[in-house]
Amino acid sequence: MVRFHTSPLPYSLAIFDLDGTLADSFPWFLRTINDVADRFGFRRVADEDVEALRHASTREILSRLEVPLWKLPAIARHARRLKAEATAEISLFAGVEPMLRTLAESGVQLALVTSDSEANARQKLGDAAALFAHFDCAAPLFGKPAKFRCVIRRAGVVPARVIAIGDEVRDIEASRTVGIACGAVCWGYAAPAALRAHGPEHVFERMDEIVRALRPAR
Repeated sequence: MVRFHTSPLPYSLAIFDLDGTLADSFPWFLRTINDVADRFGFRRVADEDVEALRHASTREILSRLEVPLWKLPAIARHARRLKAEATAEISLFAGVEPMLRTLAESGVQLALVTSDSEANARQKLGDAAALFAHFDCAAPLFGKPAKFRCVIRRAGVVPARVIAIGDEVRDIEASRTVGIACGAVCWGYAAPAALRAHGPEHVFERMDEIVRALRPAR
C-alpha cells in the first residue's frame, strides 16, 4: 500500500494586510488623497508624483508630502470614515476568497491587521470575514509591530511559524521588528522593485502563489 505523507505547514499563522493586499483600494486612494491633503494641510499628489511615491518608504512619502506627524491620528480617523462611505467602490482582488478558504481549510490560522476599522474590514471582506480567526484593526501608521505581537500571542504560535503578507515597505519593516517572515504582494500600493529591495522572504506576483507557498506539499 502506498502511503502519502503531508509535510508540516511551513507557517501556521498568516497575518494579512487589507488595503492593497486583499482589497483593491489604490484607485479609491488616488481619487481621495488630494481632498484629504487640502483638509489637513499637506502637499497634493500630482499624477506625475504617483510612481515615484510607489518606490518610496512610508517615512519618505510623509516627508515629501510634508505631512505633519502630529496630525496622523486625525488623518487616519478621517480616512476610515471616508472608506466606510466608499465601501461599494472598493472590491476584493480576484481570487482572494478562494485563496483564503484554501489556506483556512489547510489548517493555517488567518489574521487581519489593518489601519482600517474592523467594521470596514468585515464589510469589505464579506463572507470571507468568517475565515479569519483574529482581527486587530485601527493600527497606527507605524503601529503594526505591536498589533503583530498581540495576534501572535492570541494565536499561540511561535514567531518562526508566522508570516505577514502585505503590499508596503512598512509591512516588511514591521515583520523584521517582530522577527517573523514577510510576504510582499506585487499588486498593491508599493512598486514591486521597492518591495524586493527590502528582501522579503516571499514575493507574490499572483494570488495563487500565496497558496503554493503556505499550503503543505504532498
